[in-house]
Amino acid sequence: MSQTWTHTLQAEPEEQVVESGQTNGEGHGERTPIVVAEQIHKTFRSGEVEVHALRGVDLTILTGEMVAIMGPSGCGKTTLLNTLSGLDSFDDGQVTIEGTPLSDMNDRKRTEYRAQRMGFVFQSFNLLPVISAVENVEMPLLVSGVRPAQARKQALESLDRVGLSDRASHRPMQLSGGQIQRVTIARALVNNPALVWADEPTGNLDVVSSNDVLSLMQRLNEERDQTFVIVTHDPQVAALCERIVRMEDGEIVANE
Repeated sequence: MSQTWTHTLQAEPEEQVVESGQTNGEGHGERTPIVVAEQIHKTFRSGEVEVHALRGVDLTILTGEMVAIMGPSGCGKTTLLNTLSGLDSFDDGQVTIEGTPLSDMNDRKRTEYRAQRMGFVFQSFNLLPVISAVENVEMPLLVSGVRPAQARKQALESLDRVGLSDRASHRPMQLSGGQIQRVTIARALVNNPALVWADEPTGNLDVVSSNDVLSLMQRLNEERDQTFVIVTHDPQVAALCERIVRMEDGEIVANE
C-alpha cells in the first residue's frame, strides 16, 4: 500500500495549487459519466502461471455516485480499482476519466491527475506515525508544491470537515481506529478531489467506528457531490451506496 500512496504524491509543484474551499458542487446535479471502462483485461503472470484478474470488464460510473464493488476474495475488486484509477496498467481495453482516455496520458500526467482530482482511502490507513494528524493531512499538498501556510490552512479545514479539528496535533498512536480512518479521509479530501477511491475502508474498524466512517463518507458524497468508489466485503457499506457492482472471477456479474 505504501507504494500506492507514493504514486499519489508525486506531482509537478507549479501545477498543483488547490484553492481552499473549492468544491465539486452542492448536492447531486446533472449526472454525466466520470469514469468509463470498456472491455478491460488484466492478466498477472508468474513464470508459467497466468491469473486472469479482469476479463473484459465494462463499467460506467456517474458523477456524484457512491458505488460499492463487492465479490469474494481474489475476484478482481482491488485490481479493478487500481486500473480504473490509473495506479496499475491493464492489457487491453480503455478507461476514460472525465473525458480523457488514460492511454492519452503518460506516467507524469497520470500522476498529476491523481494529485489534483483523486483521493485514496485504504484499509491499512498509511499514516506516518511520527507526525501529527494535521501534518499527515497536509503532506500531499506540500509534496505537490502548495505553500506551507496554505497547505496547513487546507489541512485544518479538511480535519474540521471530518470532525477532528480538536485532534489536529495528535499523532496516530494517540487516536482511536475510527479517528485514524477519519484522518485518512481528511487526507484523501484535502485537495477537493472529484473522485475518491476506497479499498476496504472499514476493514480494520469496530462496529461503532465503522458506522461513523460510513456516515461521514455518505454525508460528504451528498454535500459535496464527490464520487466514491468503494471496494468492500461489508454488506453494511454496500447498503449505504446507490449501486452495487458484483464481481466473480474477474467479471462483473451483477449491477444492482
